[in-house]
Amino acid sequence: MTRFPSLALGSATFEWGKQTYLMGIVNVTPDSFSGDGLVKGEGWVAAAMAQAEAQAAAGADMIDVGGESTRPGSQPTPVEEELRRVIPVIKAIVAKVAVPISIDTYKAEVARQAIEAGATIINDVWGLRMDNDMGRVAADTGAALIIMHNRSQPKNAAQSAQLGGRYVGIQYDELLGDIKRELNESVEMALGARVKEERLIIDPGIGFGKTVEQNLELVDRLGGLKDLGYPILVGPSRKSFVGYTLNLPPDQRVEGTAAAVTLCIDRGADIVRVHDMAQMVRVARIADAIIRRNSSAS
Repeated sequence: MTRFPSLALGSATFEWGKQTYLMGIVNVTPDSFSGDGLVKGEGWVAAAMAQAEAQAAAGADMIDVGGESTRPGSQPTPVEEELRRVIPVIKAIVAKVAVPISIDTYKAEVARQAIEAGATIINDVWGLRMDNDMGRVAADTGAALIIMHNRSQPKNAAQSAQLGGRYVGIQYDELLGDIKRELNESVEMALGARVKEERLIIDPGIGFGKTVEQNLELVDRLGGLKDLGYPILVGPSRKSFVGYTLNLPPDQRVEGTAAAVTLCIDRGADIVRVHDMAQMVRVARIADAIIRRNSSAS
Protein backbone atom coordinates (compact mmCIF):
# COMPACT_ATOMS: atom_id res chain seq x y z
CA MET A 1 0.00 0.00 0.00
CA THR A 2 1.16 3.53 -0.77
CA ARG A 3 1.30 6.04 2.08
CA PHE A 4 -0.96 8.39 0.16
CA PRO A 5 -3.91 7.19 -1.95
CA SER A 6 -3.63 9.68 -4.80
CA LEU A 7 -1.63 12.43 -6.49
CA ALA A 8 -3.19 15.53 -8.07
CA LEU A 9 -1.36 17.17 -10.98
CA GLY A 10 -3.38 20.04 -12.39
CA SER A 11 -6.68 18.66 -13.59
CA ALA A 12 -5.42 15.05 -13.45
CA THR A 13 -5.66 12.81 -10.37
CA PHE A 14 -3.77 9.54 -10.13
CA GLU A 15 -5.40 7.03 -7.79
CA TRP A 16 -2.74 4.52 -6.80
CA GLY A 17 -3.83 0.90 -6.97
CA LYS A 18 -6.93 1.60 -9.05
CA GLN A 19 -5.20 1.13 -12.42
CA THR A 20 -1.82 1.15 -14.12
CA TYR A 21 -0.88 4.54 -15.56
CA LEU A 22 1.13 4.88 -18.78
CA MET A 23 3.94 7.41 -19.29
CA GLY A 24 4.80 8.14 -22.90
CA ILE A 25 8.38 8.92 -23.97
CA VAL A 26 9.48 11.85 -26.12
CA ASN A 27 13.25 11.71 -26.60
CA VAL A 28 14.47 15.08 -27.85
CA THR A 29 17.95 13.75 -28.56
CA PRO A 30 19.98 12.69 -31.60
CA ASP A 31 21.23 9.49 -29.96
CA SER A 32 18.51 7.66 -28.03
CA PHE A 33 19.27 3.98 -27.39
CA SER A 34 15.81 3.06 -28.65
CA GLY A 35 16.25 4.73 -32.01
CA ASP A 36 13.48 7.29 -31.46
CA GLY A 37 15.57 10.40 -30.85
CA LEU A 38 14.07 13.44 -32.57
CA VAL A 39 16.83 16.06 -32.82
CA LYS A 40 17.80 15.22 -36.38
CA GLY A 41 17.59 18.15 -38.77
CA GLU A 42 14.82 20.72 -38.95
CA GLY A 43 11.29 20.26 -37.71
CA TRP A 44 12.14 18.34 -34.57
CA VAL A 45 9.86 20.43 -32.33
CA ALA A 46 6.93 19.64 -34.61
CA ALA A 47 7.95 15.98 -34.68
CA ALA A 48 8.08 15.86 -30.88
CA MET A 49 4.71 17.57 -30.69
CA ALA A 50 3.20 15.05 -33.10
CA GLN A 51 4.65 12.16 -31.11
CA ALA A 52 3.23 13.51 -27.84
CA GLU A 53 -0.18 14.05 -29.42
CA ALA A 54 -0.18 10.51 -30.81
CA GLN A 55 0.77 9.04 -27.44
CA ALA A 56 -1.94 11.01 -25.65
CA ALA A 57 -4.49 9.92 -28.25
CA ALA A 58 -3.41 6.30 -27.74
CA GLY A 59 -4.05 6.56 -24.00
CA ALA A 60 -0.94 8.00 -22.35
CA ASP A 61 -1.65 9.41 -18.89
CA MET A 62 1.51 11.55 -18.87
CA ILE A 63 4.34 12.44 -21.25
CA ASP A 64 8.05 12.36 -20.31
CA VAL A 65 10.31 14.74 -22.26
CA GLY A 66 14.06 14.19 -22.17
CA GLY A 67 16.93 16.06 -23.79
CA GLU A 68 19.87 13.85 -22.85
CA SER A 69 20.42 10.23 -23.78
CA THR A 70 20.84 7.85 -20.85
CA ARG A 71 21.97 4.87 -22.93
CA PRO A 72 24.96 2.94 -21.54
CA GLY A 73 28.15 4.80 -22.43
CA SER A 74 26.42 8.06 -23.41
CA GLN A 75 28.12 11.42 -22.88
CA PRO A 76 26.64 14.24 -20.74
CA THR A 77 24.81 17.04 -22.52
CA PRO A 78 25.59 20.66 -21.53
CA VAL A 79 22.79 22.46 -19.69
CA GLU A 80 22.40 25.05 -22.46
CA GLU A 81 21.96 22.39 -25.13
CA GLU A 82 19.54 20.38 -23.00
CA LEU A 83 17.45 23.51 -22.44
CA ARG A 84 17.52 24.30 -26.17
CA ARG A 85 16.08 20.88 -26.87
CA VAL A 86 13.42 20.47 -24.21
CA ILE A 87 11.93 23.90 -23.42
CA PRO A 88 10.34 24.61 -26.83
CA VAL A 89 9.02 21.05 -26.93
CA ILE A 90 7.44 21.29 -23.48
CA LYS A 91 5.82 24.61 -24.35
CA ALA A 92 4.43 23.16 -27.56
CA ILE A 93 3.09 20.03 -25.87
CA VAL A 94 1.49 21.94 -22.98
CA ALA A 95 -0.36 24.10 -25.48
CA LYS A 96 -1.91 21.10 -27.26
CA VAL A 97 -1.95 18.07 -24.91
CA ALA A 98 -4.00 17.88 -21.71
CA VAL A 99 -2.01 15.21 -19.83
CA PRO A 100 0.71 16.14 -17.30
CA ILE A 101 4.23 16.64 -18.65
CA SER A 102 7.36 15.26 -17.00
CA ILE A 103 10.90 16.54 -17.53
CA ASP A 104 13.50 13.76 -17.64
CA THR A 105 16.62 15.42 -16.24
CA TYR A 106 19.04 15.30 -13.32
CA LYS A 107 19.99 18.98 -13.70
CA ALA A 108 18.19 21.42 -11.37
CA GLU A 109 18.28 24.37 -13.78
CA VAL A 110 16.75 22.30 -16.57
CA ALA A 111 14.05 21.11 -14.18
CA ARG A 112 13.35 24.64 -12.98
CA GLN A 113 12.91 26.05 -16.48
CA ALA A 114 10.88 23.02 -17.57
CA ILE A 115 8.43 23.58 -14.70
CA GLU A 116 8.17 27.25 -15.69
CA ALA A 117 7.39 26.07 -19.24
CA GLY A 118 4.52 23.91 -17.98
CA ALA A 119 5.89 20.56 -16.79
CA THR A 120 4.52 19.32 -13.45
CA ILE A 121 6.77 16.28 -12.84
CA ILE A 122 10.54 16.00 -12.43
CA ASN A 123 11.95 12.61 -13.43
CA ASP A 124 15.45 12.52 -11.91
CA VAL A 125 17.32 9.45 -13.14
CA TRP A 126 20.01 10.01 -10.51
CA GLY A 127 17.71 10.30 -7.51
CA LEU A 128 19.01 13.76 -6.40
CA ARG A 129 22.61 12.48 -6.32
CA MET A 130 23.99 14.53 -9.23
CA ASP A 131 22.72 18.03 -8.45
CA ASN A 132 22.34 19.25 -4.88
CA ASP A 133 19.75 21.84 -5.92
CA MET A 134 17.26 19.40 -7.44
CA GLY A 135 15.38 18.75 -4.19
CA ARG A 136 15.01 22.48 -3.60
CA VAL A 137 13.62 23.00 -7.11
CA ALA A 138 11.08 20.22 -6.59
CA ALA A 139 10.07 21.65 -3.22
CA ASP A 140 9.85 25.26 -4.41
CA THR A 141 7.83 24.46 -7.53
CA GLY A 142 5.57 21.82 -5.96
CA ALA A 143 6.35 19.41 -8.80
CA ALA A 144 5.92 15.70 -8.34
CA LEU A 145 9.35 14.04 -8.08
CA ILE A 146 10.32 10.67 -9.49
CA ILE A 147 13.38 9.32 -7.67
CA MET A 148 15.24 6.66 -9.62
CA HIS A 149 17.91 4.20 -8.49
CA ASN A 150 21.05 4.33 -10.59
CA ARG A 151 24.51 2.77 -10.38
CA SER A 152 25.53 3.46 -13.99
CA GLN A 153 29.24 3.86 -14.65
CA PRO A 154 30.76 4.34 -18.13
CA LYS A 155 33.46 1.78 -17.33
CA ASN A 156 30.80 -0.91 -16.98
CA ALA A 157 29.13 -0.19 -20.32
CA ALA A 158 29.56 -2.75 -23.10
CA GLN A 159 28.41 -2.21 -26.67
CA SER A 160 27.09 -4.42 -29.45
CA ALA A 161 26.55 -3.17 -32.99
CA GLN A 162 23.21 -4.97 -33.26
CA LEU A 163 21.90 -4.92 -29.70
CA GLY A 164 23.28 -1.65 -28.34
CA GLY A 165 24.68 -1.03 -24.89
CA ARG A 166 24.33 -2.96 -21.66
CA TYR A 167 26.01 -2.96 -18.27
CA VAL A 168 28.40 -5.71 -17.18
CA GLY A 169 30.32 -6.42 -14.00
CA ILE A 170 27.97 -4.50 -11.69
CA GLN A 171 28.18 -5.84 -8.14
CA TYR A 172 25.45 -5.79 -5.49
CA ASP A 173 25.64 -7.30 -2.01
CA GLU A 174 21.94 -8.12 -2.28
CA LEU A 175 20.15 -6.69 -5.30
CA LEU A 176 16.77 -5.71 -3.91
CA GLY A 177 18.09 -4.80 -0.47
CA ASP A 178 20.74 -2.49 -1.94
CA ILE A 179 18.22 -0.83 -4.27
CA LYS A 180 15.76 -0.26 -1.42
CA ARG A 181 18.47 1.18 0.83
CA GLU A 182 19.75 3.56 -1.83
CA LEU A 183 16.23 4.63 -2.82
CA ASN A 184 15.51 5.35 0.84
CA GLU A 185 18.64 7.50 1.01
CA SER A 186 17.38 9.54 -1.96
CA VAL A 187 13.92 9.81 -0.40
CA GLU A 188 15.51 11.19 2.76
CA MET A 189 17.38 13.75 0.67
CA ALA A 190 14.08 14.82 -0.90
CA LEU A 191 12.31 15.07 2.43
CA GLY A 192 15.26 17.00 3.84
CA ALA A 193 14.78 19.51 1.02
CA ARG A 194 11.11 19.80 2.09
CA VAL A 195 9.63 17.97 -0.89
CA LYS A 196 6.15 16.86 0.17
CA GLU A 197 6.07 13.14 0.79
CA GLU A 198 2.82 12.64 -1.10
CA ARG A 199 4.50 13.96 -4.27
CA LEU A 200 7.23 11.32 -4.35
CA ILE A 201 7.37 8.39 -6.77
CA ILE A 202 10.14 5.78 -6.78
CA ASP A 203 11.72 3.99 -9.74
CA PRO A 204 14.09 1.02 -9.22
CA GLY A 205 16.01 1.94 -12.38
CA ILE A 206 15.61 -1.05 -14.67
CA GLY A 207 18.53 -0.88 -17.09
CA PHE A 208 20.56 1.65 -15.09
CA GLY A 209 23.72 0.16 -13.64
CA LYS A 210 22.35 -3.39 -13.67
CA THR A 211 23.34 -6.41 -15.72
CA VAL A 212 20.91 -8.32 -17.91
CA GLU A 213 20.46 -10.96 -15.20
CA GLN A 214 20.03 -8.34 -12.47
CA ASN A 215 17.33 -6.60 -14.51
CA LEU A 216 15.47 -9.89 -14.95
CA GLU A 217 15.68 -10.51 -11.21
CA LEU A 218 14.53 -6.95 -10.46
CA VAL A 219 11.38 -7.35 -12.57
CA ASP A 220 10.62 -10.61 -10.81
CA ARG A 221 11.15 -9.14 -7.32
CA LEU A 222 9.60 -5.74 -7.93
CA GLY A 223 6.91 -6.35 -5.33
CA GLY A 224 9.55 -6.14 -2.64
CA LEU A 225 9.58 -2.36 -3.10
CA LYS A 226 5.94 -1.96 -2.07
CA ASP A 227 6.76 -1.77 1.63
CA LEU A 228 8.62 1.51 1.01
CA GLY A 229 5.15 3.02 0.72
CA TYR A 230 5.54 5.06 -2.48
CA PRO A 231 4.03 4.65 -5.95
CA ILE A 232 6.36 2.66 -8.21
CA LEU A 233 7.30 3.65 -11.75
CA VAL A 234 9.18 1.23 -14.00
CA GLY A 235 10.74 1.62 -17.42
CA PRO A 236 11.33 -1.75 -19.10
CA SER A 237 10.51 -0.50 -22.60
CA ARG A 238 12.94 -1.70 -25.30
CA LYS A 239 15.67 -2.06 -22.65
CA SER A 240 18.85 -4.07 -23.15
CA PHE A 241 17.74 -6.93 -20.88
CA VAL A 242 14.89 -7.53 -23.34
CA GLY A 243 17.15 -7.26 -26.37
CA TYR A 244 19.95 -9.44 -25.03
CA THR A 245 17.52 -12.07 -23.77
CA LEU A 246 15.79 -12.29 -27.16
CA ASN A 247 18.81 -11.35 -29.31
CA LEU A 248 16.81 -8.55 -30.92
CA PRO A 249 17.57 -4.87 -31.68
CA PRO A 250 15.52 -2.06 -30.07
CA ASP A 251 12.96 -1.80 -32.88
CA GLN A 252 12.00 -5.48 -32.48
CA ARG A 253 11.38 -5.57 -28.72
CA VAL A 254 7.64 -4.88 -28.55
CA GLU A 255 6.65 -8.41 -27.51
CA GLY A 256 9.47 -8.67 -24.98
CA THR A 257 8.51 -5.29 -23.56
CA ALA A 258 4.88 -6.41 -23.34
CA ALA A 259 5.88 -9.46 -21.32
CA ALA A 260 8.01 -7.36 -18.98
CA VAL A 261 5.24 -4.76 -18.58
CA THR A 262 2.73 -7.46 -17.68
CA LEU A 263 5.03 -8.92 -15.04
CA CYS A 264 5.82 -5.47 -13.61
CA ILE A 265 2.10 -4.77 -13.25
CA ASP A 266 1.60 -8.13 -11.57
CA ARG A 267 4.42 -7.30 -9.13
CA GLY A 268 2.94 -3.93 -8.21
CA ALA A 269 3.99 -1.22 -10.69
CA ASP A 270 1.76 1.86 -10.62
CA ILE A 271 3.22 3.64 -13.67
CA VAL A 272 4.93 2.11 -16.71
CA ARG A 273 7.12 4.27 -18.96
CA VAL A 274 6.89 3.06 -22.57
CA HIS A 275 7.68 3.90 -26.18
CA ASP A 276 5.00 1.87 -27.98
CA MET A 277 1.95 3.45 -26.41
CA ALA A 278 -0.93 1.92 -28.35
CA GLN A 279 0.32 -1.62 -27.77
CA MET A 280 1.24 -1.11 -24.12
CA VAL A 281 -2.09 0.53 -23.26
CA ARG A 282 -3.76 -2.68 -24.43
CA VAL A 283 -1.29 -4.77 -22.44
CA ALA A 284 -1.90 -2.72 -19.29
CA ARG A 285 -5.67 -2.82 -19.66
CA ILE A 286 -5.85 -6.59 -19.93
CA ALA A 287 -3.30 -6.99 -17.12
CA ASP A 288 -5.34 -4.66 -14.93
CA ALA A 289 -8.56 -6.51 -15.79
CA ILE A 290 -6.98 -9.71 -14.46
CA ILE A 291 -4.73 -8.48 -11.66
CA ARG A 292 -6.74 -5.57 -10.24
CA ARG A 293 -10.24 -6.99 -10.67
CA ASN A 294 -10.76 -7.47 -6.92
CA SER A 295 -9.59 -3.97 -6.01
CA SER A 296 -11.70 -2.35 -8.72
CA ALA A 297 -14.78 -4.24 -7.57
CA SER A 298 -14.33 -3.23 -3.92
